[in-house]
Amino acid sequence: MSKKNIITIDGPSGVGKSTVSRKVAAATGFTYLDTGAMYRAVGLYLKRYGVDLDSKEDIASAMNTLDLLLIPAVNDQSDVGVFINGEDVSNTIRTPEMAMIASHVSAVPLVREILTEIQRGYGGKGKIVAEGRDIGTVVFPDALHKFFLDATPEERARRRVEQLQKNGVVANLQQILKQTLERDKNDRNRAVAPLRQAEDALLIDTTEITLEAVVLRILGEIVPKDGQ
Repeated sequence: MSKKNIITIDGPSGVGKSTVSRKVAAATGFTYLDTGAMYRAVGLYLKRYGVDLDSKEDIASAMNTLDLLLIPAVNDQSDVGVFINGEDVSNTIRTPEMAMIASHVSAVPLVREILTEIQRGYGGKGKIVAEGRDIGTVVFPDALHKFFLDATPEERARRRVEQLQKNGVVANLQQILKQTLERDKNDRNRAVAPLRQAEDALLIDTTEITLEAVVLRILGEIVPKDGQ
């Protein structure tokens, strides 16, 4: 199987995937594909319309009326812009509540099927940095570079609280830790595309190193292969 010029960065919630992916994309000139934002947006959309997640027909009907648009981040400090049916929901989806909803929605086979095809469309020409939970295993198993980031639940919860507080959101560490553990359980045990490390992915434990160090480690792995 020929490899595509794609960098996949998988891992559990709060491990720093988004920050690392943005910086790697900026350093390589690749486009950053935030698949987590896509699931959050779909979760928001289905929640607003009270769609029954157990009804394949209701989900299919709702997804047929969803226009999901991603706008590339302007720099390595900003998030990808997300629009649903013309509405900017970039900030609305960045909450702990939406993270939990996204975790539940991502377990719905039809939703994963639809979004996987959209993601593969984005990656068709290569030169993207894609982050998520099944990117290296399901979405782009033929990616040239694969990485799996991990960290202890306690450290991931601490980082999430810090991030929320910087954005002016009041957050409780124990509550965020509980949500982190619950989401880990949901993501690792779902029947469709569970969170797991691809066999050919490099594992990087980020618990005790800075995200800048993680970026350098990744760039050190991919630059020699590309001859850049």
